[in-house]
Amino acid sequence: MEDINLHFNGDFHAITSANNLLCSLIDNHIYFGNELGIDKVTFKRCLDLNDRQLRVINTGLSGESRIVSRVDGFDITAASEIMAILCLSRNIDDLKRRLGNIVIGYNKDGKEVTARDLKAEGAMAVLLHDAILPNLVQTLEGNPAIIHGGPFANIAHGCNSVIATNTAMKLGDYTVTEAGFGADLGAEKFYNILCRKSGLEPDLTVIVATAQGLKMHGGVDLDKIKEPNEEGLRKGLANLDRHVHNLQGFGQSVVVVFNRFADDTDAEMALLREHCEQSLGVPFVINNAFAQGGEGGKEMAQLVVDTIEKNPSQKPLHFTYDDNDSIKTKIEKVAKTIYGAASVTFAKPALKRIKLAEEHNMAHFPVCIAKTQFSFSADAKQYGAVSGFNILIKDVVLNAGAE
Repeated sequence: MEDINLHFNGDFHAITSANNLLCSLIDNHIYFGNELGIDKVTFKRCLDLNDRQLRVINTGLSGESRIVSRVDGFDITAASEIMAILCLSRNIDDLKRRLGNIVIGYNKDGKEVTARDLKAEGAMAVLLHDAILPNLVQTLEGNPAIIHGGPFANIAHGCNSVIATNTAMKLGDYTVTEAGFGADLGAEKFYNILCRKSGLEPDLTVIVATAQGLKMHGGVDLDKIKEPNEEGLRKGLANLDRHVHNLQGFGQSVVVVFNRFADDTDAEMALLREHCEQSLGVPFVINNAFAQGGEGGKEMAQLVVDTIEKNPSQKPLHFTYDDNDSIKTKIEKVAKTIYGAASVTFAKPALKRIKLAEEHNMAHFPVCIAKTQFSFSADAKQYGAVSGFNILIKDVVLNAGAE
C-alpha cells in the first residue's frame, strides 16, 4: 500500500515530466526568438506536492533581455490538464491528439498557440508511453484490481482512466469504478464528463455513506460524531436524500451502502435501513469489508448483482446540461440542479475567459467545477442539505486538450 501511495510505478512522475517539458519548450521558444509571437502564456507548471507557496510565482527575473518576466505558478499534478488528458484518452493516438490541442497561450493578435505549434506532442507522448497503460495490482486477499490515473474530484474530474475501465469490462462480468469526493462532485463529473465523452453507461450507482458523516451534516459537533446520536443522524439524512435524488436524476438505479464503523450502533443501522427502504424506496446494505475483508462485503456485492439483474433495462443516461448550452448555462444548471444554489454570479476574470472560450470554439466542452467536497455550497462549513445560496465563479480555466 505504501508503494501505491508513494511512487507506485511512476505514472504521476511521467505526467509531471510531460507537463514541465511543455513549459520548458514554451520558455525556450520565447528565449530563442519567439517565432510564434507568443505574447501571453497561460499553461502552468505542475508538481506532485501540495506546495502552496508555488501556486503563484514570478519567473524570468534573471535580467536577460530576452527572458520574459511574468506571473506563473504550479498546479498539483492530480489537477493538471495532462492528468485529465491521460484519463480521458481512448488510446495513444487520441492521447497525442489531445496533447497537441493544449492551448499554451496567445499571440499579440489574440490567436491561440497550441502545443502542436511547438511540435511538443510527440515528445510528451513518449514520456507518457508507459503511463497510459493500466496498472494491475492485487488486494490483500489476492483479488485483481486496476489502479490508473488520479484526478482529484474536488478540483479535477475525479475518475480513473477510460482505458482502465474499458479494460476491466473485458476481463470480468462486473466492473466497479469510483468517483470520489462527494456525489455532487465525483459522480456529477463521472456522468457529465466521462460518460458523455466515452459513451459508458453504468447499470447501477452505489452511494456510500457513513453514520459519522450524516451526524456531521445533522449538526453534531465533529468531536462527538463517533458517539451514538440518533437525532443527529436523523437530521443528517436530508443530505443523503439530496444525493440519492441527484443520482436518480441521471436516470440511475441507486443502492445505498453504509460503511460501518466500530462505534456505530445497531439502532442507528436500523434507523438508516428503515429510512432508505421505506422513505427513499432504495435498497440498503451494511458494508463490513473494512473489518472483515471480502467476507464482510459479500452481502453488498450480492445486493448489487441482484439489483442489476432485476432491472436489466437501465434507463438512458440523462445529463445535467446539453453540449449546445452556453458555458454560463452549463455552470448554472450544475449549481442549481445538483448543488441546490438559488443563483450564480461570475467575477470579471471568469466572464473574460468565458468570452475567450466562446470566441475560440470551446463553448461545447463540458464544465468541471472546483468546489469544496464538505458542502453542497461553496462554504465548507455549511452542512446538511443547504439550498438557496449563491455560487460565485471566481475564474475559468480553458483546457482545450482535456476538452
